[in-house]
Amino acid sequence: MAALTPRERVLRALNRQWVDRIPVGNPTSVATVECMEACGAYFPDVHLDAEKMATLAATGHEILGFDTIAPYFSVQQEAAAFGLKMSWGEVDSMPDVLENPYEEPEDIIIPPDFLERPSIRTVLDALRILKKEYGDHVCLVGKVMGPWTLSYHLHGTQNFLIKTILEPDKVRRFLDKLKGLSVMFANAQFAAGADVVTVADHATGDLVSGACYRDFLLPVHQEMTKQINGPTILHICGNTTDRLDYIARAGFTCFHFDSKVNPRQAHEIVAGRISLTGSINNPVTLFNGTPEDVRREVIANIEAGIEIIAPECAVPLRTPNANLKAIVSAVKEYCDT
Repeated sequence: MAALTPRERVLRALNRQWVDRIPVGNPTSVATVECMEACGAYFPDVHLDAEKMATLAATGHEILGFDTIAPYFSVQQEAAAFGLKMSWGEVDSMPDVLENPYEEPEDIIIPPDFLERPSIRTVLDALRILKKEYGDHVCLVGKVMGPWTLSYHLHGTQNFLIKTILEPDKVRRFLDKLKGLSVMFANAQFAAGADVVTVADHATGDLVSGACYRDFLLPVHQEMTKQINGPTILHICGNTTDRLDYIARAGFTCFHFDSKVNPRQAHEIVAGRISLTGSINNPVTLFNGTPEDVRREVIANIEAGIEIIAPECAVPLRTPNANLKAIVSAVKEYCDT
């Protein structure tokens, strides 16, 4: 049988179908300073320049060898589109929002031109550029922030988390207010050329319990996934073992999980209901480790049955490219033996 294209490989793996080899994916960001230096497109310029965003994103495939290209690097494009005060960071730092002005969900007004705001248009235009360049050969991965993450950005993380206990009804009103925005942006990315969209919704295992995910987010995610026009990857950081069963019911195609989750246990819990991608550790293995450390972790994930091998989250910007390339080399070595 002929070798699959990277796009075919990823899309088949997302649906737990036969692949010629296990794909290596980028559900969040693999932008590095080394890649910036190699292609001439640097943070922070790339966040508001579609050509530069596309150029840097393409290094994930062209230099690192991943089967995917993902142009949305940070988690702040939507926050910027609301007109919030931003720090766009430096060459080696991610953007951050500097204010959380919305006290009440009813105060939030979705801008009617949201999809035309510069930070949003940059992502959509970058996807169009990449689609024109790569066609159906490489898998293009879009990304949106889910309503939980958007609530952090607009209301403040600590304020929002306190309200899950003290004002749960207000939490639900924030989620109801913002869920449609995530769906709209996801569908706009599919229309622009994305093959799959990551929904980053940071109900992290370190801050939010499994019961909290079940009670607040599960019904919202079930509603959203029915309205999104293509395959989706849910991303949540931290140890999410206690909510994996709920995530498997949420309607996403795949779950992108953290190295704090045991991959074999994760595979057993989801039991074929969704695919899994992860979970190569960022700070220890990819940032500070060696290619051999990477190889060992890749093999552990493959042997646990993980469908798409990937870093656990957006990689630190000073991560050595050699360690990211080692993910691809280890997968190919394993699949060729």
